[in-house]
Amino acid sequence: MIIVMKPSATAEDTAGVIARVEELGYRAHPSSGEERTVIGVIGDDRPVDPDALRSLRGVEQIHPILAPYKLASRDMHPEDTIITVHGGATFGGTAIPVMAGPCSVEDAESTFAIAEQLQGMGVKVLRGGAFKPRTSPYSFQGLGEEGLKILAEVRERYGMAVVTEVMTAEEAPLCDEYVDILQIGTRNMQNYRLLEAVGRTRTPVLLKRGMSGTIEELLLAAEYILAGGNEQVMLCERGIRTYETATRSTFDINAVPVLKQLTHLPVIVDPSHATGRWDLVEPMSKAAVAAGADGLIIEVHADPSQAISDGAQSLRPEAFADLLRSVERVAQAVDRSLDLAAVKA
Repeated sequence: MIIVMKPSATAEDTAGVIARVEELGYRAHPSSGEERTVIGVIGDDRPVDPDALRSLRGVEQIHPILAPYKLASRDMHPEDTIITVHGGATFGGTAIPVMAGPCSVEDAESTFAIAEQLQGMGVKVLRGGAFKPRTSPYSFQGLGEEGLKILAEVRERYGMAVVTEVMTAEEAPLCDEYVDILQIGTRNMQNYRLLEAVGRTRTPVLLKRGMSGTIEELLLAAEYILAGGNEQVMLCERGIRTYETATRSTFDINAVPVLKQLTHLPVIVDPSHATGRWDLVEPMSKAAVAAGADGLIIEVHADPSQAISDGAQSLRPEAFADLLRSVERVAQAVDRSLDLAAVKA
């Protein structure tokens, strides 16, 4: 349910409505716009009696929320959510940030080297996996806390935000100490204890769509995080599993405009995992921006042939620089731009 307050409603009126909602055993989620305040009423599946709230001072209208994802829906929050991270990258606005870096944090030296190169291209967010979920138990599983410390050092040296994947609820507080964006990978989209754990943080979360997850399931996964009090959630389309074998996954470009209609949360695209092929990353990045994506996350490695993981989908730095120039032209064509830092001559 959404309670729409009158434009003339005072802060005291709003506080009174919130108090009454909580007396009834529900949670109130106020959202203030330019003209008026909207209060979302969230709780269990018990129906809320509108008459218990309609007569309160300052209330103008009451509307039901039909979507099962309440906090993620545009009914609750008509305006786009804007998320700003360390280093100034802003997700959800007209400028489009690009997160880039290696699939895995392999060692300090190579991570610092690629971070310096990417910073020189204006990239504000470095991606890198400290904990790696692998299909085979014999594959490289990541450096763990040592990798997190390397990422934190990147932030200090280069002023970049850092993003890494969180694997378990127990690891969430540890990762939260070191990084600026907590990533939930495709295999964990419906790991509800993990979603609740990152919901208890106040660190931005990059939630990847499950490889077999529907759009509604993705939004309901986001609802777990939002319901925990963390309002800084970004959704990521990273390809879904279909019968097609020409690419690693099938890039669901439809998901971008559909999500933009259904939710206020920023929509990010991962063309590296969506295709599994470095030569398709640039065209799919351009398609994503044209479709309305609010950000890109791309794997870049100094020598993909020597990468410990995902070398086939990683771009060399020079190819990534070409991609930035190409994608910028598409962004300008749809009245947007890439969110890149000014590069010193």
